[in-house]
Amino acid sequence: MKLIGQFDSPFVRRVGIALRFYAMPFEHLPWSVFRDAELIARYNPLRRVPTLVLDDGRVLTETLVCLDFLDERVATDDGYSSERLLLTRSGALRSEGLRLSALAGGAADKAVSLAYEREVRESQSKSWVERCTKQVRECLDRLESERALRKSKFLLGERISHADIAMACLYTFVTSAHPGFVTPEQLPALFAHAERCESMSEFSSVFQPFDIPKS
Repeated sequence: MKLIGQFDSPFVRRVGIALRFYAMPFEHLPWSVFRDAELIARYNPLRRVPTLVLDDGRVLTETLVCLDFLDERVATDDGYSSERLLLTRSGALRSEGLRLSALAGGAADKAVSLAYEREVRESQSKSWVERCTKQVRECLDRLESERALRKSKFLLGERISHADIAMACLYTFVTSAHPGFVTPEQLPALFAHAERCESMSEFSSVFQPFDIPKS
């Protein structure tokens, strides 16, 4: 498989980290959606990342689609009750994991929009910046509350899940792309969660500092 996109993206990271946890070999093509847009277009006309090129030539786009494919592959190979699965294929834990992943993913999308607004646009929209800032802050506050309520090692219990990965990738992206936006003291539960996750080799091997998205 080929994973296209830079690891400063919280979305590319989520797919890359899942691939590491699943011990699936892949080639990483660290192409920028700005500098390398036409290279990405060879596989994905949307010129978006993550883009996952399968061994049979099929191309998957969108984070949740890529993750669902990887989960299904593990479930098929190991059995649907496999302890390797980063999210069960059915039941209440799956619904809860998807709910938390969607909230973290939505906040990450707005945090990326804020970075693009600051670094790419010649003239920023004050109302858009204010809207995105409010969305990110309120999502972070909600996720802080969600994490603080859970005394287990991870969000869904003692094993890491896609929801944990999404939450950690969000926090790391915000602190890397928007220095000073939040502090550990403001979000202690999120900070501790991210620290625990980022200490794992699956995370540290799939990381790069925020790369200013200019051509």
